[in-house]
Formats: sequence, structure tokens, C-alpha cells
Amino acid sequence: MQDVFVYQGLRTPFGKVGGALAGQRPDDLAALVISELVAQAPGLTPENAGEVVGEVVFGNANGAGEENRNVARMAWLLAKLPVHVPATTINRLCGSSLDAAISGARQIALGETDVILAGGVESMSRAPWVLPKTERPFPMANLELANTTLGWRLINERMPKEWTVSLGEATEQLRERHGIGRERQDAFAARSHELAARAWAQGHLADLTVAVPGVDLDTDETIRAGVTSEKLAGLRTVFRSENGTVTAGNASPMNDGASAVWLGSAAGGEKLGLTPQVRIAGWAAAANEPQYFGYAPVDASNKALARAGIGWAEVGAVELNEAFAAQSLACLDAWDIDPEIVNAWGGAIAIGHPLGASGTRVLATLAKRMQLSGERWGVATLCIGVGQGLAVVLENATTHPTQN
Repeated sequence: MQDVFVYQGLRTPFGKVGGALAGQRPDDLAALVISELVAQAPGLTPENAGEVVGEVVFGNANGAGEENRNVARMAWLLAKLPVHVPATTINRLCGSSLDAAISGARQIALGETDVILAGGVESMSRAPWVLPKTERPFPMANLELANTTLGWRLINERMPKEWTVSLGEATEQLRERHGIGRERQDAFAARSHELAARAWAQGHLADLTVAVPGVDLDTDETIRAGVTSEKLAGLRTVFRSENGTVTAGNASPMNDGASAVWLGSAAGGEKLGLTPQVRIAGWAAAANEPQYFGYAPVDASNKALARAGIGWAEVGAVELNEAFAAQSLACLDAWDIDPEIVNAWGGAIAIGHPLGASGTRVLATLAKRMQLSGERWGVATLCIGVGQGLAVVLENATTHPTQN
């Protein structure tokens, strides 16, 4: 088995739904981050990339719009790179691009290739309405369009009703189970905005992003610098009129964006001309009841840590995708870790959550954080709709280089 390293990560700034990136096709956003990663690898040129890159693996949660027909393949071709590099697209909803990275890491570990370009993309602005086909021709009844932006649609009537509640209602049920109140959620959300704004001001997130040509967007569009928990406390609840706690302020927004990372073996890094940031030390998936999807990162992270041979006491940095403040807090409570090591540059409540792009965003952010802080061990993890979680454990390759 070969060691697998993350060499570099890059993303677009994340736009809000209907915002600055709404005019950009998802396949074009994906092509942009691919082109820029190729350009920033000293060992690559558009001409020799076909000899170095073994495969392109991208995540996408929708697949019903302009990203159909295998967006990984389309993006590589739109980037005007060699046609003989294969590509595949993975759908594990919110975890799609982290799953893409895991898939790529597995190929490298098995010695199938030395270099993988893994990433993900989502345009929630451009997610289409869909009209189901009828069971017989020319029905006389009216037909209803389904919005594919987020959540359940075209639900199978055999699916238990408790599993198909909205993501927000599921989060309300989760926070009731774990006793997480509104005040904690709003404080957590305000912290996300404060840290994200600070990270942009300090240049940490700018180093991880590439501007979208022709678009006036130089930071993540949904960050609100200066927001306080007191301001958030004034927002109305969204999913319950009584006894509700989940608001637009303590949940992640809907977004557009793309992200990607270079993965490789030691030999792959030499081909790329890049120095490894972190070694991928373990990964895992977990699943539970669909309505408790927000808690699935607990088991996924615990399993990944066990496979890496370490425990939470050794972890110095965590990137947990903030789908909702309540589910994030439930995970932190279960792990019993210092919350200050989690999302030190802000999280998805502020930065945004363009479903298919979030996994490699948290992976690349964690790798960069660990480089700067020197922490040896880190965990990148996400919750996933329909009751799943993914996690990847990273080891700092700069402070603790692997001895092959």
C-alpha cells in the first residue's frame, strides 16, 4: 500500500443562491478550479497533464441539470486538457467531494495511479425544476414540478414518513434528543461568521481560492462580519412555528461553488512538482436513521480515527461542515473535544455549503490549517442527508514526514 498525500487545494469563493455565481454553469466552475490547479502545479502543463493525472473524480449532489452527463469528465474537457484522462462523478449528497477524495486516495494507495485530481461542484442557483414522466400517456390531471435544489423530491411512498422529514425538521428532532438550545446555536453561528471574516482578512482563505473571471466576488458571499448572537436571536424559526430553534441564521445557506485537491503518492508529488501538505491516514463512512443524519459524523470520525491508530486526545484540528449549528454542537458534545480546535477559520454557516463542493473545501482547509499551526493530527468530516457521515484523518507531512 502506498502512502497518499494531499498536495494542494483550491476553490472558488462560494456565492449565495441567486447571487454572484448564479450566472455561472457548474461545469464551468469545475473547469475553472481544474485549470487553475494544473496551472499552479510546477510539473504540469496542459500538454503533459495526460501523462501525469491518472483520473479525475468529482462529487455532485444534483446531477439533474447542467452538471448531468458526468460533470467530472465535462469539466476536464472544458479545461481543454488531454482527452484520454478518464473521469467519474460521485453522488453521496453533501459528502460527494470528500467521497471523491476517498475514492482517489484508495486508487493511489492500491498503486493503480500516482496522481488523482479530486473535487466537487454545485450550483444550487441553477438546480432545475423537474417534471416526472407519467405512468400513462396524456393524463388529464395537473402535473407538479419538483424543485431539485435541496432535500427530498419525488419521494417513494413506501419510505417511512419519519425518514423523509425536511432537513430542518430533522435537525429540530436531533437537538431535542441532545438537549441543545437556541442560545448555544446562535452563539455557534455568530462565531462561524466572526472567524470566517477574520480568516479572509488575514489572507488564509484567499490563499485557497481562485477568482471567477467576470464576476465581482472576492470573498464568500454569505459571510456577515459583525453579526452577533444577539442579532441572530431576533430571527424567526423556519421549520416549526412553536418550540422551534432552527433559523436561517444558525443553518448553512444554499450556495454555488467548486473545489478540488491534488492527491498523490510520493512519486506523484514529484511529477506534480509539489510538496505534500498532509498524509491521509484513515477514512470511514457511517450511517444511522435518516432523520438523525446530523449525528452521523460522530461514528464516521470515530471509525476513521481507529483506522488511523489514534484517538481524539491526539487531534489538534478539526474541520466539521456546519450544516446546522445544532447538529454541529451535538457532534462536538459527543466527541468531548475543545471547540476552539474546530473550524478555526469559520465554517459552512458563514462560508456556505454548495453541497457537492463542501467535502474538498473542508479537506483543503484542514490541510492548510495544519501546515500553518504545525498540528500533527486533524479530522475533516461532514454529515450527509438520508443519514450518513464521512470522515478523513490527516497527518501533517511537514512536521511529521513519512519515512518510506
